[in-house]
Amino acid sequence: MKPVRTAARVMLSAIFVSSGIRLLLDPDSRAEAAGPVTNRVGPWIEKVDPRLPSDTRTLLRIKAGADVVAGVLLATGNLTRPAAGVLAAGLVPTTLTGHQFWAVPKEERAGQRAQFLKNLGLLGGLLLAAADTEGRPGLKYRTTHAVDRSQRSMKRAVRTARREAKIAAMSAGVGRKLG
Repeated sequence: MKPVRTAARVMLSAIFVSSGIRLLLDPDSRAEAAGPVTNRVGPWIEKVDPRLPSDTRTLLRIKAGADVVAGVLLATGNLTRPAAGVLAAGLVPTTLTGHQFWAVPKEERAGQRAQFLKNLGLLGGLLLAAADTEGRPGLKYRTTHAVDRSQRSMKRAVRTARREAKIAAMSAGVGRKLG
């Protein structure tokens, strides 16, 4: 299954790496479409820390850089689950701002709808990649079983200690009677 996972991750990440590089080189191409989101996010960012960039071009470049880095991590199999999560989180605002098929003239809706559905498919693939443990037990399973093993070990130690204490008490009683 490893070659299939590797190929799927590379194919899934390719669109994010290529579009991220294009956007890094030319952020103005998407600035108008991203404006409604960045205009809402910008004031919030300024409240958090006025030194942080909040203009549309810089936010687009940050998102593009995150897409490239997360895409490369996903493709290479390093930190795949967090990388898929970053890509999925960045895809949501992109989909909502870039593909509003309900707000365009009827003759343009088919193309917008296709792009919207493509992004939903990508989001589904990213969610699968974010949840994929590559056949190994997940963190929840491992922690639950570690706790169970610890509890069993503790109960065994308590039983052993009680048995040894009982034997010691009996030995002391026999020793007093003999002594």
